[in-house]
Amino acid sequence: MGRHHVRLGTQIAGVELVGVVDRDADRRAEMVEKYGGSGHADVEALIEAGVDVVTIATPTIHHRAAAEKLLACGVHCLIEKPLAPSVEEARAIADAAARSGALLQVGHVVRYDPVMVAIRKLGLGMPRFVEVDRISPMTFRSVDVGVVLDMMIHDIDVLLMLMEREPERVDASAVNVLGDSEDVCNARLTFPPGPDGHRCVANVTASRLAMKTERKMRLISPEAYVSADFQERKGNVVRRTVNDARMAQIRADLKAGKDLSSMNWMELVSLEPLDVGAGEPLRLQMEDFIDAIRTGRKPFVDAEAGFAAVRTAERIVAAASALNAGA
Repeated sequence: MGRHHVRLGTQIAGVELVGVVDRDADRRAEMVEKYGGSGHADVEALIEAGVDVVTIATPTIHHRAAAEKLLACGVHCLIEKPLAPSVEEARAIADAAARSGALLQVGHVVRYDPVMVAIRKLGLGMPRFVEVDRISPMTFRSVDVGVVLDMMIHDIDVLLMLMEREPERVDASAVNVLGDSEDVCNARLTFPPGPDGHRCVANVTASRLAMKTERKMRLISPEAYVSADFQERKGNVVRRTVNDARMAQIRADLKAGKDLSSMNWMELVSLEPLDVGAGEPLRLQMEDFIDAIRTGRKPFVDAEAGFAAVRTAERIVAAASALNAGA
């Protein structure tokens, strides 16, 4: 991911690539030769070189060490997801950001995916049911954490954004195959009632041992059903077209046991494609973060949002471990 951030650092208006930090001398030399700037072996050298904004794309276990040094010097930080490998470290980073006054954004880039942007624009409010599948073959990246913090964290953040609250109940099952951390996980998250008094249940599956790559989401609300494919960058929206009086009559007829088999369901709903725009999510994320720095506004995914995602992820892992232990 660091390579992509370096590339973007040379493409965004008003942003100058100062330098790259990498312990691997050959890798940082390659980045400098290709994109410019200077190469450094540690964060302290980059700070000394003079920098305003930094993207931290190290393995998750090193986020805290880098972030605390940079934030203490007033450097704005965009930290790749997840914010940290544990609630304790996520809290420490969030507190460091609060003390420093520098802006911190967590790289939950799915919020900027044109498919997710299109879903948010529908204005459906809090859904009643959400199903998410995020599977792919093993890439052997981010293996310092399990699949929940590696992959499912994307969808955890999106769900917390849509619901504007954390789940009140977490049930999960996970399987460890390649190491001590889970490689496949399914979680069922029950969220507290929304403004309409109804709860939402989300069923989320993540696997890094699949034979193919899929990124799919389905949302169901009383007014619409949305099916989205992030891999194909497309989706469909099914909306109810009949008025409330007609719907009430249909419900009454069903309750009364009337034969409605001659009714054409497609005459009661409309089908339209999800209006998905263009754009590279990572670039849109960085442009938005730079704008937040320049205007002084709150980042879209601030430290507290990143902390909430890690806390929910930790609850999922704990629920799966308890189930495996027979608790």
